[in-house]
Amino acid sequence: MQKQLKLLALFIFSNLYSQQQFVFFGSYNWDKDSEGIYVYQLDHETGKLTKITSTKGIVNASYITISEDGKYIYASSESKIENGGTVSSFRFNKEEKSLKFMNSQKSGGENPVYVSVHKNGKWLVNGNYTDASVSVYPLLEDGKIDSLTQILKFSDGSVNPDRQAKAHIHSAVFSPDFNSIFFTDLGADKIRMYPFENDDLKPLNIKQSSFLKTSPGTGPRHLIFSENGKTAYCIEEMAGEISVYDFTENKLKEIQKIPTHSAKTKDGFESSDLHISHDGKFLYATNRGKENNIAIFKIQSNGALETVGYQKTHGKHPRTFIIDETGKFVIVANTGNNKVVTFKRNPVTGLLKKIGKPVKITNVSCVKTKIY
Repeated sequence: MQKQLKLLALFIFSNLYSQQQFVFFGSYNWDKDSEGIYVYQLDHETGKLTKITSTKGIVNASYITISEDGKYIYASSESKIENGGTVSSFRFNKEEKSLKFMNSQKSGGENPVYVSVHKNGKWLVNGNYTDASVSVYPLLEDGKIDSLTQILKFSDGSVNPDRQAKAHIHSAVFSPDFNSIFFTDLGADKIRMYPFENDDLKPLNIKQSSFLKTSPGTGPRHLIFSENGKTAYCIEEMAGEISVYDFTENKLKEIQKIPTHSAKTKDGFESSDLHISHDGKFLYATNRGKENNIAIFKIQSNGALETVGYQKTHGKHPRTFIIDETGKFVIVANTGNNKVVTFKRNPVTGLLKKIGKPVKITNVSCVKTKIY
């Protein structure tokens, strides 16, 4: 039996490493004539990133996502121009290693900052930050984005007059079963939940929607779910904390609140992104602001977090990061000084070690990865 398990592990390992892994970067390019999305190939052994292509014709691709089959890249254009927000579709050809623009649609709001694709490849959901709205689009068979079919707007704010005078949607995340979608609202201190009716022309079920009110002034930013779907984690930008929630019967119940910062940091929190290692053992979270680091947590049996330590990102303003699909590497997009830094991850301790030379991408804002 043990021999069979070893052979199976060897087969999976060899199959994984016979495939190619590509890393996609979005950036604040401010000019549609300069490159906005970049594609690199990741070496499974060394972690080295090698550029293979890039594309022009898109402004400020601040956030990108990849379709389940890896054929299409979707990007939000955080244009910071009135009525300039768009969502765009690109086709990625792994054989030709090319990225081709397909089409774009108006985002229905100002400064779109997050796009998610349903696993069935039929829907795209976008979150607009400045005027706090969410927009829903059907996806065509060729990957193009169809016309906007549903838009919801929010206006309520919270306690901080400088940051929370009104709502600000910062992420749109499907539940593990893709039957619901959650919107983190930094401006209103809410996590908004809508049943997602996949077969309806307007899939967001408004009548059965609900919300969870977070602590005042925390500013919920990004939300993720554990691999088993039983726990949710929300990073709170303004409080510099992660709230841990039990996720049962499609409801969030807080079980823990833990700082992303060491006790030395008292203010100026700018917590940004979080991800769970593929083995489900560790959670990582980036802090911008004063610290520019990655907080490392061990995940307990009940989903609660235990602080392991902190790793400097060797850059400024780590807006997003990703754990590659082999689980070996963590790739960080340091927007503030144009540096993409790669770390090797210790699967036993969870600790990170910087490897190789940084890759320079001007105003790099987002990173995603996919094995083909």
